[in-house]
Amino acid sequence: MARVVVDVMLKPEILDPQGQAVADALPRLGVDNVTSVRIGRRIELVFDGTPDAGKARQIADRLLANPVIEDYTVRVEETL
Repeated sequence: MARVVVDVMLKPEILDPQGQAVADALPRLGVDNVTSVRIGRRIELVFDGTPDAGKARQIADRLLANPVIEDYTVRVEETL
């Protein structure tokens, strides 16, 4: 079995209120050297047999990400 990992992030020009909230909280935790925080999500697709990165891209483009405001990457990870 192998898995395909899809990482989805807001495009750089889209405001990220969650990331901004985390960035604003960091100084209260004593962390002063982080200049920006962006929050995204990770989706794991486990394929039976050979992973199909092309199919995973199609799934990401049509279902997992909104291509108008989000970018995504797809990578294959071998499972042990």
